Amino acid sequence: MKRGLVSIIMLAAVVLFATAQSKQKNLYDFTVTDIDGKRCNLSQFKGKKVMIVNVASKCGLTPQYELLQELYDEYKDRGLVIIGFPANNFKGQEPGSNSEIKEFCTQNYGVTFPMMEKISVAGKDQAPIYRWLTKKSENGKIDQEVTWNFQKYLIDENGNLVDVVMPKESPKSEAIIKWLTAKD
Repeated sequence: MKRGLVSIIMLAAVVLFATAQSKQKNLYDFTVTDIDGKRCNLSQFKGKKVMIVNVASKCGLTPQYELLQELYDEYKDRGLVIIGFPANNFKGQEPGSNSEIKEFCTQNYGVTFPMMEKISVAGKDQAPIYRWLTKKSENGKIDQEVTWNFQKYLIDENGNLVDVVMPKESPKSEAIIKWLTAKD
């Protein structure tokens, strides 16, 4: 009798574990708000490679906006989407409002890739999308906190996180170009 109960408990544990694994989130499970205040369901990017970048207007790395826009222009017709998330988490380097950020990016760098509303990418008030990006327990791949502005998270065509590129690495680095041109 005990052996039967143990078998049932073990089977239940396996089923629960399998159910939990099958419910692993991916990018398409998130809805965010764009810089103009409109809801943006990220499932609209199914089948595309997505680079998520936390951005700031008053950072030494701010000129990366230009490289991000060049990369977007070059690869958007081949399935790349870059999504910028302004954040003020690092030394107050993104103090502006959403409309000020949009104006800055458009006027200074000609940004046309999707920009979302300003969020927190670290700390107790971390946005859910960034909790997913930074915690292996949520994304199933990598534990990597945001270390500074312009950290790049690479997501495959199935909505799964595949890699993280650190802030100082160029958006047009060899690693990113290799990711973009790889056939999955």
